[in-house]
Amino acid sequence: MTAYSILEVTPLKDDWIPDYLPATNKVIARHGGKYLARTSSHEQLEGPQRGAALRVLIEWPSADAAKAFMQDPEYAPHLDARQAGSDSFHWLIKGQDDLA
Repeated sequence: MTAYSILEVTPLKDDWIPDYLPATNKVIARHGGKYLARTSSHEQLEGPQRGAALRVLIEWPSADAAKAFMQDPEYAPHLDARQAGSDSFHWLIKGQDDLA
């Protein structure tokens, strides 16, 4: 079943970004992930304000694929760098409608 990663990322420093992007793109693709959006152009329409510099939406073939990406040893140093150099939040959402 398709799953989606939704990330909010606000860099606190930018020294990790140049290495992060090409390496992460490669590992995401290897796990079947596909970027649907990576943008600073976003607008919050309701709820208490949650500022984020960047919002990212990734489609995965399954939740297991997303988790395998997160645990990939090649990604580990880049994940550590992102977490140390930014405020980041990551949600994994299954592509299902529980209320249908």
